[in-house]
Amino acid sequence: MRISETLRPAIAQVVENIERVIIGKRDVAILSLVALLAKGHVLLEDVPGVGKTMLVRALAKSINAQFKRIQFTPDLLPSDVIGVSVYNQKEMQFEYKPGPIMANIVLADEINRTSPKTQSALLEAMEEGNVTVDGVTRQLPRPFFVTATQNPIEYEGTYPLPEAQLDRFMLKLKMGYPSLSEEVEMLNRVEKVQPIEEIQPVIALDELLHLQKQVTDVYVDESIKRYIVELVQRSRTNASIYLGVSPRGSVALMKAAQAYAFMHGREFVVPDDVQFLAPYVLSHRMIIKSEAKFDGLTAEEIVAQIIARTPVPIQR
Repeated sequence: MRISETLRPAIAQVVENIERVIIGKRDVAILSLVALLAKGHVLLEDVPGVGKTMLVRALAKSINAQFKRIQFTPDLLPSDVIGVSVYNQKEMQFEYKPGPIMANIVLADEINRTSPKTQSALLEAMEEGNVTVDGVTRQLPRPFFVTATQNPIEYEGTYPLPEAQLDRFMLKLKMGYPSLSEEVEMLNRVEKVQPIEEIQPVIALDELLHLQKQVTDVYVDESIKRYIVELVQRSRTNASIYLGVSPRGSVALMKAAQAYAFMHGREFVVPDDVQFLAPYVLSHRMIIKSEAKFDGLTAEEIVAQIIARTPVPIQR
């Protein structure tokens, strides 16, 4: 993992807060912040109990954001997510009752357990930044950040996200199990008190919005943009890939690289930023051919091959 550079003080404080709750997952904390600052969203794919919910709660508390958790189930309806209009007999008019999507930080837990129709309601909100109920469009709060989780080992009774919907997530991350020493330290920390309860905000929402604006000012040289597009286009011609990365993937990789450079105090993107982020941004946007899967190839390995074979722009 390339997480060696010094972080900006405000970002470092948020990461420190998260590390009080989630031990040994600094890389996941930083990548989640990359998506937040780049106005993207995260898909966390991992087994239950490794701290996915705690990570998102710690992030929300660190920026003093309104946090909502949606437990996705087979019977969940779109109106349970985005809200519904209810007739008020006293006022003789319909009133909008907001759904849990109306929050700054939303955890969509086990998103693959609900129907495609309900999945689409969430993903439309992520893409458009607003929701429409009974013909009235309402703006979502700012900032707005979704982390969706799914269990990779349970397939019975699930509705896997189609590739077109996976494309809506800027990053796909995995946490993994802690090491023996990390798990022992976790037991020590929760023995008497839950660390999440002691977290204090370190960034105000207005400050976060300002940071998001500053991210867009990070300079991306024409050679870096060309490098990003070459990586993406090579995914479309790779012999092991049935469907390559869409242009949305190019945009996501550039914006993630801007956020990553900004977090580390730089005003410009370098090729290393692109190379580090590419597996997290591009892998879930590709469909691998059956024969490549049979040979044991993974999307991450194919992305690594593409990076190794693509000429790196020379920085002047």
